[in-house]
Amino acid sequence: MSHVTAADGTRIWYDTLGEGDPLLLLNGQSLDHGMWEGVRAGLAAGHRVVRVDFRGTGGSDAPLGEPYTLELFAEDALAVLDALEVPRAHVYGFSMGGKVAQVFASAAPERVGALVLGSTGPGGTQEVERPASATLALRRANTAAGRDAIAELFYSPSWASAHPDAVTGILPHGPLRAQRLHFGASTGYDGWDLLPGIQAPTLVVHGEDDELTPVGNAALLAGRIPGARLLVLPGMRHGYLHEDGPKATREVLDFLAGHPL
Repeated sequence: MSHVTAADGTRIWYDTLGEGDPLLLLNGQSLDHGMWEGVRAGLAAGHRVVRVDFRGTGGSDAPLGEPYTLELFAEDALAVLDALEVPRAHVYGFSMGGKVAQVFASAAPERVGALVLGSTGPGGTQEVERPASATLALRRANTAAGRDAIAELFYSPSWASAHPDAVTGILPHGPLRAQRLHFGASTGYDGWDLLPGIQAPTLVVHGEDDELTPVGNAALLAGRIPGARLLVLPGMRHGYLHEDGPKATREVLDFLAGHPL
């Protein structure tokens, strides 16, 4: 693991694992690199997997003076690829990270091979809204009741009970002020007009029973991005990548294999 310094002086944490075509992983809102535990090793079987902590989370600095934007997160991720001398990479974005991936693919299309958008949406007025209870859970994620609610939004109760480490990995990390900046960056995003211009081959993956980002958003993305493929996983919630890990990882690897860099 190491750090790269962004243009404004913010230190951004990253690490790598494996060999092969580079695969950049982009985290969910207020989550750090730990959210990929249990998934990263499988993806690294055929790829050089790069994890990045967005500013305000994990091992990265948390400057609190200015609002965060998804464009800023994309620039931070690009700085990591530059530091690693990676000219082009596949990009797998989860939840808010999927929105960052949309920005990344739009702003630097020459740097993106294939794109995987997991449990995410287009933002703005076109996005299918989550229930108010899910938004409340996000806002209360640092309380005991909020943690329990987040776990239920991600996983079936039986699976969450059997995998406490996975639950820990999807809880917010970083200063409370930074978490609020992440929330503002994610909810302030509107990528509807960007989607038709995305050139990268795209796989949209979503859990059928996702309430945090309702599954209708997956259909919107797949219908708006030229040539995108849609994969809906039956019975899965927001955290399909863990609970249905073997199938989800296999599908992602198969898709990426069809689009070598």
